[in-house]
Amino acid sequence: MTIDHILLDHGSGGKLSNAMIRNIMLPVFDNPILSTLNDGANLEINGVRLAFSTDTYTVSPLFFPGGSIGDLAINGTVNDLSMCGSRPLYLSVGMVIEEGFPIEELRRILFDMGKAARLANVLIVTGDTKIVPKGAADKIFINTSGIGWIPDGVHVGGEKARVGDQIIVSGTIADHGMTILTQREGLTFDSGIKSDSAPLNHMVQSMFSVSKNIHVLRDPTRGGVGTTLNEIAAQSSLGITIYEDQIPVKKEVAGICELLGFDPLYVANEGKLLAFVPPSEVEAVLSAIQKDPAGKDACVIGEATDTRPGRVIMVTGIGGERIIDMQTGEQLPRIC
Repeated sequence: MTIDHILLDHGSGGKLSNAMIRNIMLPVFDNPILSTLNDGANLEINGVRLAFSTDTYTVSPLFFPGGSIGDLAINGTVNDLSMCGSRPLYLSVGMVIEEGFPIEELRRILFDMGKAARLANVLIVTGDTKIVPKGAADKIFINTSGIGWIPDGVHVGGEKARVGDQIIVSGTIADHGMTILTQREGLTFDSGIKSDSAPLNHMVQSMFSVSKNIHVLRDPTRGGVGTTLNEIAAQSSLGITIYEDQIPVKKEVAGICELLGFDPLYVANEGKLLAFVPPSEVEAVLSAIQKDPAGKDACVIGEATDTRPGRVIMVTGIGGERIIDMQTGEQLPRIC
C-alpha cells in the first residue's frame, strides 16, 4: 500500500516511523554518525568525545500526575544523552507558543523545567521562542537539544549488543503512557498511577562506576519496550528473548491496560531504561540501578541470543512463545 500523506502513525515510534526515517529521511542526510540511529549522535572533536541529541515535546494534557510538558522536555533530552553513555552538560530550549496561551501556565512550565534541570545538574544555556497565531499550533510545543561528555572507556550503542547479554529494565513499564491516557480521556480509576518522568543520568553514572562493559542503553519511550527491543535486535543482528513473568508492571497499570485493550510492552515510558550487560557484570549493574530511587524495581527480563536474528520472542507465562513485533500504528497520540 502506497501512503502519500503523513499519518499520526508516522509518529508512533513503530513500523511507519522506522520506514519514514530509513526510506525518506536517511537517504537525504545519510552519514556514518547519523546512520547508527541511536538516541543521539556520538561526536569526537579534538580527541574529546561528545553526545548530541534533540527532541520535541507535544504532550496533551500539558500537566499530569508525576509531571508536565516542562520537566518531560528536560528529562527526555537528559535521558537521550545518558543513553549515549554521556554525562549531560548543556541544553537549549525552543518553544512554539500559540497566541492566547495563559501566562500562568507558561510560568508553571518554566518552573518545572528549571527544577528538572537543577535535579539533573544541567544548564539551559540558549534558546528561542516563537509565537504563532491562534489555531496555528496546539497550545505549546517545546524542543530541547543537549550536549554531553562521554568518558573514556564508555562505548554503548544498539549495534553493540552481544550474544549472552542480560537485558535489564530499570523498573515498572507503561506508567507514563497510561497516566497520560487516563488524564486525557477523563477516566477515573482509584489507582493513583502517575508518570515515571525522571532524569536517568545519575543512575547511568552509577552503573558505569561499577562496570564499563555495558553494551547497550536505551530508554523505551514512544513504542515502549517492545518496539525498542526490536530496534536493538535489528541494529545488532541478534535475537532477543524476554520472559513474560519477569516483566515488571504495576498491578493497577496492568489492570487498566487489560480493561482498555493496551499491551504494556508498547506503552511509552519516560523514566526507565533498558541495559544490555554481560552476565559477569549483571549483578553489579543491577545493584547500582536498584540503589537509585527510580530503579528500585529493576530486574532482568531476558537475554540476547544467536537464534532468530532480528526477532524478539517472549516466552509466555505458560511456556509458549509469542513474537513481539515492532509496533504497528499509533497507540497513544501526543504522549511526549
